[in-house]
Amino acid sequence: MAKTRVLVVEDSLTVRKHIIEVLSADPDLEVVGEAEDGKRAIELCQTLRPDIITLDMMLPVMSGVAVTEYVMAYCPTPILIVSASTNRGELYKTYDALSAGALDVLDKSTSNEDDAFWERKLVSAVKIAARIKVITHIRGKIGSMGRLPTYPSTCFESPNGLKPGRIIAIGGSTGGPAAIVEILRGLTADFPVPILLVIHISNPFGSAFAEWLDAQSPLPVRYARNGEPLPRLGQPGVVMAPPGQHLLVQHERLSLTSGPERNSCRPSVDVLFESLAQELGDQTAACLLTGMGRDGAAGLLALRHAGALTLAQDQASSVVFGMPKEAIQIGAASRVVALTDIASALIAVAHTNKSRRKH
Repeated sequence: MAKTRVLVVEDSLTVRKHIIEVLSADPDLEVVGEAEDGKRAIELCQTLRPDIITLDMMLPVMSGVAVTEYVMAYCPTPILIVSASTNRGELYKTYDALSAGALDVLDKSTSNEDDAFWERKLVSAVKIAARIKVITHIRGKIGSMGRLPTYPSTCFESPNGLKPGRIIAIGGSTGGPAAIVEILRGLTADFPVPILLVIHISNPFGSAFAEWLDAQSPLPVRYARNGEPLPRLGQPGVVMAPPGQHLLVQHERLSLTSGPERNSCRPSVDVLFESLAQELGDQTAACLLTGMGRDGAAGLLALRHAGALTLAQDQASSVVFGMPKEAIQIGAASRVVALTDIASALIAVAHTNKSRRKH
């Protein structure tokens, strides 16, 4: 079996050599190149065509974000961010890279962490990410300040019997940051149906994600507060599960728990979806986005059985057709929808609310 070919991009010589040493020690991996700046990283990606890139965010010449944008636009390659950035500004750059197509983020080894444990995490993350067939992202071609296109509500044909939505729930994982940005940019600031969101981003990298997403979205985005009332219809906004905590709805309130992981995830999409199936049933519209694994499939099925509108992102537009595929295979999705049509589907739910209120 051919080895997985890795390009290591890191400006610190000490850190770069450590990463190379760890990866080269695994019999299934081969480090085919190393770069100390962003420009060299792009050159090596084009000439070597590695299976995966490990990428630092803070680089000379060209930043990690610029590298990600270019690579994903012109020579799509799986990218694993390996970063020590934990201040707000640097975290924002990490989210920008994830939105531009990077697959995942791993923290750099620290002095108070078991080195062998971190080395196993690095090797595992590289192997997992390298297996993903990535899709082209156009952001590098239109510029990071460019806005992705939005789509009119006519793109989505409302199913017969579509019920008014009291709440919308969205879950995603790998590829989710880019997908949720595109969906939210397809909505307007007065979109009336509140949105509950679970995205798998672990600490320490998830701490400022809601603030970053708020800056990308016409709708306000924030983390949930334990015990707060469920947002009312007509209260525009997105409320997210914080990193490391499950979000669920109980007795018209939002609850945060540190209960056991579901599908190796906390927060878990299943936990949110299943609580909504019990609490609001057919007043819910739910969407399961791109992601690895099976989290969200069982919850989406529970929602469909409760009469909710259940959507799964299609294979062609998914970075990883894992979670949506699991949901489709068990019959949890009432509709399979391209990413470009999801905002339109949510608009159809909001329009149904308006028409019902007029009668």
